[in-house]
Amino acid sequence: MSTQKNVFISHHHGDDSHVDSFQNMLGRGDYHVRNSSVRMKPANERRVKEGRVSDNTIKRLLRMKMRWASTVVVLIGPKTHTRPWVNWEIEQAHKLGKRIVGVYLHGGTAANVPSALDDYGQAIVKWSTKSIVEAIEGKNTRFEEPSGDLRDSVHAMSTSRC
Repeated sequence: MSTQKNVFISHHHGDDSHVDSFQNMLGRGDYHVRNSSVRMKPANERRVKEGRVSDNTIKRLLRMKMRWASTVVVLIGPKTHTRPWVNWEIEQAHKLGKRIVGVYLHGGTAANVPSALDDYGQAIVKWSTKSIVEAIEGKNTRFEEPSGDLRDSVHAMSTSRC
């Protein structure tokens, strides 16, 4: 039986081809992802660079597309952490109460994880159908290295006495 999920895929636009690879990989396992994220077509990119589209318009469009999704998947590549829109999307997903899952692209490292994903993510997993599906479903809440090994904790644990 095929499963279908509505997701918003947050990514650096230089990684657009990986969005297709991500959807194809999960589709081969009968897990179909309907993606509501924005793909930067050349005409749109030109309008944005020329300042003909305001940040408020972009934010409104992104929030609208994100509301439709149950999960926000963040594709982690070499430049993802440098993209301010990716951090903004993660923060919005958190405000909207969405499940937030990071997925390492080939070549992505723990150093490439956006700061907002460390703050608000529920899982960060390697590029593997099983790991990704389990993270989207909430069955995997691991914070992994690209290899699948467990990451060191990003936030210090606090202890208190009553």
